[in-house]
Amino acid sequence: MTTAVLSLGSNLGDRAAHLRAAVELLGASVVAVSGVYETPPWGDAAQPSYLNALLIVHDGSATARHWLERCRACESAAGRVRDPERRFGPRTLDVDVIAVRRADGTPVISDDPELTLPHPRAHLRAFVLRPWLDVEPDAVLPGHGPIAALLRSPELAADLAEVSPRPDVSLESTK
Repeated sequence: MTTAVLSLGSNLGDRAAHLRAAVELLGASVVAVSGVYETPPWGDAAQPSYLNALLIVHDGSATARHWLERCRACESAAGRVRDPERRFGPRTLDVDVIAVRRADGTPVISDDPELTLPHPRAHLRAFVLRPWLDVEPDAVLPGHGPIAALLRSPELAADLAEVSPRPDVSLESTK
């Protein structure tokens, strides 16, 4: 039994629809959905802005690997094409596993190159931490501390200033 923190991002096509589709595909496992934020692209400025959000998901039988597979299925459904030459390139949908907790609350730690947990760069990304604060204000990123404290760090100040709430965008189904 695990609970996972998943980060969603989209900067191609109907960005909000891609995020909504991921929420719908994850279905009943979705426990909490953050607000939506608009952010500049990370690592490659020559592309459109992103819409970002964060989900808390729970499944009584899921493993960390299960969450990775579910994330990839969401990306595939959105037509995501990975370009190894552009690691930070534009994408219809990016769904990352940020952290996974066991039923007793202990974090899953993994150094598997395909699924490193917690996410190795989450502590540097305001577009992950700010939405996470919406749904778990007391959350702790294993190995790095409380997300609220991380967001107050000088290293994230400039990035946090560029994370803009989008209250006009809802991830609830329009069906």
